[in-house]
Amino acid sequence: MPRDSRVDSYIAGRAEFAQPILAWLRERVHAACPDITESIKWSMPAFTYKGRPLANMAAFKAHATFGFWYRDAMATGREGEAMGQYGRIETLADLPTADAFEAQIREAAARIDSGEKPARAAKPPKPEAEVPPELAEGLAGDAKAAATFEGFPPGCRREYCEWIAEAKRPETKAKRVAEAVAWIREGKRRNWKYENC
Repeated sequence: MPRDSRVDSYIAGRAEFAQPILAWLRERVHAACPDITESIKWSMPAFTYKGRPLANMAAFKAHATFGFWYRDAMATGREGEAMGQYGRIETLADLPTADAFEAQIREAAARIDSGEKPARAAKPPKPEAEVPPELAEGLAGDAKAAATFEGFPPGCRREYCEWIAEAKRPETKAKRVAEAVAWIREGKRRNWKYENC
């Protein structure tokens, strides 16, 4: 596949120590899998295979990085030192041998060929929002609004609670509570104005 000139420009514009590292990584990726497509994504060189993300690389002031899209499956033990699977790459000596690296590229491509999707850790649900006393008082005086509020999903309740809690002046809080109770009584979510745009 043809090389992307933007990747050439990216490499040429990096610190002198990083240029040979990035060039080596790029050459090994293409040598391992000639069907790789390169581009710039998220302001850094990215490699895709059959239209799916495979890996990316970047250079910073004092180190470079290389990371696979299949983070957990392609672990090297150096995760956490920096972005990617190889930690802080400061010299070519920080990288595996060409054969070992190319084997990892082929393994990542095989994962794409198999249809496997990268595993992502599930985010724990956010805790239930604490209802500001002003809103609790406003809902206590309106049974219909209180019942509707309790029937809203947690994220919807959280939006109202945060909107009222972030008001600094008592007058602003009171105005927001009055609007919130009226909207809730009608079954409207906090951002109801934008839901049917």
